Amino acid sequence: MLMLFAPITLRSLTIPNRAWMAPMCQYSAATDGPEIGAPHDWHFAHLASRAVGGTGLILTEATAVSPEGRISPADLGLWNDRQQAAFTRITGFLSRHGTVPGIQLAHAGRKASADRPWRGGAPLGTAEGGWRPVAPSPIPFSDGYPAPEELPAGQIRRIVADFAAAAERALRAGFRVAEIHGAHGYLIGEFLSPHSNHRTDAYGGPFENRIRFALEVVDAVRAVWPEELPVFFRVSATDWLPDGQGWSVDDTVRLAKELHAHGVDLLDISSGGNAAEVKILTGPGYQVPFAARVRAEIDRPVAAVGQITDPHQAESILASGQADAVLLGRELLRNPYWPQQAARALGVRPRRPDQYLRAT
Repeated sequence: MLMLFAPITLRSLTIPNRAWMAPMCQYSAATDGPEIGAPHDWHFAHLASRAVGGTGLILTEATAVSPEGRISPADLGLWNDRQQAAFTRITGFLSRHGTVPGIQLAHAGRKASADRPWRGGAPLGTAEGGWRPVAPSPIPFSDGYPAPEELPAGQIRRIVADFAAAAERALRAGFRVAEIHGAHGYLIGEFLSPHSNHRTDAYGGPFENRIRFALEVVDAVRAVWPEELPVFFRVSATDWLPDGQGWSVDDTVRLAKELHAHGVDLLDISSGGNAAEVKILTGPGYQVPFAARVRAEIDRPVAAVGQITDPHQAESILASGQADAVLLGRELLRNPYWPQQAARALGVRPRRPDQYLRAT
């Protein structure tokens, strides 16, 4: 069987194929009132269509574990019962149509309280519905961003508890995979990198201290997440900064070993997002070498992401052992039925719902 359409089992969960949907924020949740942070018809249609299209695992967009953890006021959250109940409609549909529902739990840190991207994405003040962001150190993300509040140790512990509480809600809502968002310059990634973490306490300085918050979050989530279900961790493999100035691929390999020792089952390898000034040269599969190196050095499952658009390209990544799954983002925005079309291109019978069998 072709690797792209071979099942993969993590703990006791079997995912039917290895064409997965990457988390992509929709910035479309209600911004006030009782429905704040809850998914609605847009999110249902967006995610359900990719399940009908044959995606093996769908990871929801970054879902905030607390109100101040949202990237924008229009982000999804999972800190109350109404949000939890709204997610069950989505997870039920995905599961009934053969797709594993996964959630990405997140805290935006110093990049929180921003406007929607199509309105410019600028930081929002309190008069505009925003709030003061928090971070490991009071260092703005870039020019025009406010200095975040430096987190005291007690508030760090509260955020760790928020991740655990959100994971418990995710389980009750029907999710089968919990992914912890440690990438793209959001709060966990800010703690990891010396570019954004200038603390001198137990959460800053040497590598062992900078990874402490990430491991505490993993431990808290793993403690409430069922033993038989997997936990993922998304990491930016590099800040794309010169050696010694930020997080590096060497750091990622070291962290990967620690994460697996703490119960993480798969690393989702992305890059960048923590240093606004860097210019990243992108291209087809440009982040795959990061996933390949981590997989080679720790011999544990990883997923690759980043301009993976062609079925033969995806199959080659998997067949060559560079990754165990591929995550598609923009390509699935352009084409919800990419997995079905990839199957046909590779000579495999696509998975279709009964209602669409006449299209085979």
